[in-house]
Amino acid sequence: MSLPLVSRFQYEAIFNEAAIGILVTDSSSNVILTNNFADRLFGYETNELKGKNIDILIPNHLRSRHHGHQAKYAEHPQDRPMGVGLDLKAKRKDESLFPVEISLSHFKENDQMFYIAFISDVTLKRKVEMELILKNQEINQLNETLEEEVKARTQALQNTLEKLEANTQELENALQKEKELGDLKTRFVSMASHEFRTPLTSILSSATLLEKYQKAEEQEKREQHIRRIKASVNHLTMILEEFLSVGKLESGHVEIHASTIELEPLFLEIKADLIPYKKVNQKIILDFNASETWVSDESVLRKILLNALSNALKFSNEHVDLIVKEENNILKITIRDRGIGISDDDKKHLFERFFRGSNATVIPGTGLGLHLIDRYLELIKGQLKLESTLNQGTILTIEIPRLNHDE
Repeated sequence: MSLPLVSRFQYEAIFNEAAIGILVTDSSSNVILTNNFADRLFGYETNELKGKNIDILIPNHLRSRHHGHQAKYAEHPQDRPMGVGLDLKAKRKDESLFPVEISLSHFKENDQMFYIAFISDVTLKRKVEMELILKNQEINQLNETLEEEVKARTQALQNTLEKLEANTQELENALQKEKELGDLKTRFVSMASHEFRTPLTSILSSATLLEKYQKAEEQEKREQHIRRIKASVNHLTMILEEFLSVGKLESGHVEIHASTIELEPLFLEIKADLIPYKKVNQKIILDFNASETWVSDESVLRKILLNALSNALKFSNEHVDLIVKEENNILKITIRDRGIGISDDDKKHLFERFFRGSNATVIPGTGLGLHLIDRYLELIKGQLKLESTLNQGTILTIEIPRLNHDE
């Protein structure tokens, strides 16, 4: 069925009662028709806008731009929203401005062009949009604040964790050192009890036997026991000297005093000092080919050589080579024995205090010799190199630089 035609009266009712402002202008931009909503929107009485130019509804500072838009639209009229993305303003009769949204349309009648503007007051909409913008800014600012706070707290937590890890590491290190100290004390007690017991037992037995040999023909036996007593006393003295040396080195009380040393006489003296420690038919063969003098700390150098050579004699039954030469202003001392040697597993512990090789437990010793050599060499800026093969012997190479007298 066909729909009834809308009457002119009904068109006028729709136009006048529409809830949006409607303006109709001619090609000269003069208002020819407004609806009630548009009159109220701009603050004019009914029909008061008729005949007036549309410019009176445009803010003064926007008129020139509006004329440019009008000209372009007149050239290519099409139904569309006006000023999409722009902040459009309209002017009321009282000169106040308010934000608007405008849609344009057009029609032709009797070869004349007419333009229709549909106008909405978007004050409330802009207010809501502004509130949303401000709220978003507040939210963004709050988010930034929260992010900064989270970062700060995360950093604080990270710092706390790092401190906790550092404290844990310190505690672990302390526990490890305590364990090492405990092991060190155990090794020391075991070593000291053994090393002191043996010479003291020898002294006691020799002293007891001396009382029995009172006849003149028993003089040789008395001398034999006197030598045993002297050797045991020397052994005890050397052990105590090693203990005292460790204590001084650990406490930093050893000072270096450089002086000019007569080298060859020093080596000959050390050979003589070690006679009580040599086994039967055991020799120290000296091959000296170096400068007559050297500048270093004589006391420290003597301790290094005594420890190194006594070790070589102790762990070997054959002769010991002592080779002294000078290379590139370095005093190079090589001590070679043909003794029990050192296993690969033991080599990594050789310079630890009181450490004794697994194949040397039945041989008297404190386990301090190489440790002392290493520490003394450090004081005079020397170097130490050790090569050893199990059951074939050991080569100890000591390099000592020339010091200055003021060191």
